[in-house]
Amino acid sequence: MNSKSLCKPWEHQLSRRQWLAGAAGSAAGAWGFSNSTSPALAADLKKKHKQVLFIWLDGGISQLESWDPKPNTEFGGPFRAIPTSVPGIHVSELCRHSAKQMHHLALVRSLCTQDDAHSSGVDRIQRGDPKNRGVVYPFFGSAVTNLLGPNGSGLPPYVWIKPMSGGFIYKDAGFLGPQYGALAFGDGKAPENLLKHPAISDDDMLARTQLRAAADARYAKSHRSGPTEANSFVYDMGMELMKRQSLFDMSKFSARDVERYGTHDLGRHMLLARRMLEEGVTFVKVNSYGWDSHGDNFNGSLSLVPKFDQPFAAMIEDLAERGMLDDVLVVAMSEFGRTPRVNGHVGRDHWPEAWSLVMAGSGIKRGVAVGNTNDNGTYVASDPYDIGHMFHTWFTALGIDPKKTEYDNHGQPLPIAHDDCRPVKEVLA
Repeated sequence: MNSKSLCKPWEHQLSRRQWLAGAAGSAAGAWGFSNSTSPALAADLKKKHKQVLFIWLDGGISQLESWDPKPNTEFGGPFRAIPTSVPGIHVSELCRHSAKQMHHLALVRSLCTQDDAHSSGVDRIQRGDPKNRGVVYPFFGSAVTNLLGPNGSGLPPYVWIKPMSGGFIYKDAGFLGPQYGALAFGDGKAPENLLKHPAISDDDMLARTQLRAAADARYAKSHRSGPTEANSFVYDMGMELMKRQSLFDMSKFSARDVERYGTHDLGRHMLLARRMLEEGVTFVKVNSYGWDSHGDNFNGSLSLVPKFDQPFAAMIEDLAERGMLDDVLVVAMSEFGRTPRVNGHVGRDHWPEAWSLVMAGSGIKRGVAVGNTNDNGTYVASDPYDIGHMFHTWFTALGIDPKKTEYDNHGQPLPIAHDDCRPVKEVLA
């Protein structure tokens, strides 16, 4: 694998103008369920207020330097394994904060997936790798917001907090349509040009909004309703964010919280993610880049893993203290793991054969480690789980039965997870 084939996040971004145009061109209603599951199911799920925090460590965190350490073995590396708050479960010493929260966590150490390339693996993992039925499946975030329905907060249902630029990421939605894409807050900031021009008074703004609504209503009388509804949705979402720009004011966090989460980008973004969850956003994705450690893996892990560990553990602690962990599913993972064998550049390469992820929260059993690898960590030594198994598990944890629930893609029934997989019962509460 060389750097040219790495996933480039900026390749998938749209400007605000493109976002407006894309959403306005959608053929489906912004909040409708014309190509999703039944409104009755969505209404039932809405009552449960389920939410998801999905932390994506882009490039591939090493399982040996995090959740499945193999100290004093051929490929184990220099770091020790430390005990956790759950007797018998050990993690890398680089995860010392998470070790104290292990009683809230569930580890899966027997992932065995299909793709060792970033360019295809990111999509494959986040779409759940379903059978090919001639359609592009949605990312997990788009799937969840479609299946759970509106959250009632007035905020976008699927937000993505990430380094660098933001925009509307329509491609996540796949066949569901662009209205189920992700609104990315680049560097954790509000969308650009969101401030109202100082020369426009509140009365002028209200008059303009009423004029637009009247024009939309007139247009909708003689045209398909979908594009008009999508257009209105985009404007309504923009107006809501204009009123709630304080959401992005990092100065309102306490000095203690800033210290607990860390003053680096990921710490700051995780704090914003907590606020978004508290405000009712259904699906919050947080990205961290730079985990592709083909060279100098151990110094890289020494720098990166603690920057993830600190805010992740603080988030779990806070969600538990606030009573939110029962309804928020937390998942932290990458597109694959790293090779046990160390290469000539003191790095670890891509390894989908045997790797790990961590979960917590809604529907997930607490304080467990499921699956195991062999003594050197080269291969799975128990039942292997593909990403399809994890999609079954996550949907089940959110109260969605993946065996009984289907997408309705304009008359084409489609399973929401790989037909041949099943939930990992050992991690379900």
